[in-house]
Amino acid sequence: MLAACVVLLLGAAVASLCVGAQAIAPAEIWQALTGSGGGAGGASGGGGEAYLIVHDVRGPRTLLGICVGAALATAGMLVQTLTRNPLAEPGILGVTAGAGFAINIGGVLGLAGGQVAQLMLASLGAVLAAVLVYAVGSDAPLRLVLTGVALSSVLAGISLGLRLMLPDVFDRYRFWSMGSLAGHEQVPLLLPAVTIVVALVCAALIARPLNALMLGDDVAQSLGGHVLRTRVIVLVLVTVLCGAATAVAGPIAFLGLMVPHLARRPAGASIPWLMAYTMVLGPVLLLASDVGARVLLPTGEVPVAVVTAFVGAPVLIWAVRRRGRVPA
Repeated sequence: MLAACVVLLLGAAVASLCVGAQAIAPAEIWQALTGSGGGAGGASGGGGEAYLIVHDVRGPRTLLGICVGAALATAGMLVQTLTRNPLAEPGILGVTAGAGFAINIGGVLGLAGGQVAQLMLASLGAVLAAVLVYAVGSDAPLRLVLTGVALSSVLAGISLGLRLMLPDVFDRYRFWSMGSLAGHEQVPLLLPAVTIVVALVCAALIARPLNALMLGDDVAQSLGGHVLRTRVIVLVLVTVLCGAATAVAGPIAFLGLMVPHLARRPAGASIPWLMAYTMVLGPVLLLASDVGARVLLPTGEVPVAVVTAFVGAPVLIWAVRRRGRVPA
């Protein structure tokens, strides 16, 4: 089943390369990637229209979608596992909003000029938001969700007010603040991509200690696990994954909520298998949402965060009703 999910990811990547304002046939995509033939319009493989679209626009956008999808989905799985709360998700708990708010504040103060500064600001905002939400609502799962939603709304309102008061900041961040993979094709993606890949590798290494932690703190300690160290590492990984993804693509919510629920049935009770399925299905869902965002409107694109919210909101309602509990 995991191999089938990988094939599904390849299909989503091909669809992301083919679908857009100008449709490109899979054969032309292959020629553009390999340079083995003429692009659209009979031009050579290195300068044809299809080659330029694939290499300069849709190729980087697809790679960005794979990295961001894997990062947000894995972060959601880690948060749900650590808190033992199936309603937890970085976007719902305010972690993504905290990262975006920090970048907006950095833009107002002139501190978010480079990628390194944006990554640091996003990570700082993410960890502060996570600590605040967990401190207020950790005693009840639904209270945790309500605290995160409230914090997200407050930070979003303040950010919008700052952007409206400062037109330069507004023009720079208005499209980014919606959460989209478009518009980042020419931005250097090496640093955020490497950061996300390293964090994903570290998450895979922490899967077995986290699996022991799911049995309870006492059982994990009796098996030789370090409970506090595992929790701190998971918090750091969630911060880095959410910070890097938000810094490069803007705040995208609900992805970390949906994917772990989809992955639990084939993964069973195994955290390593759950993480493997999550890392594959996250990019599939984000790329599919991005493809849908390109074709929903005949005259332009919808930000991908709107599509994930449209799909993810019913999932949140279903998860809340399934728990059959009310806020304390």
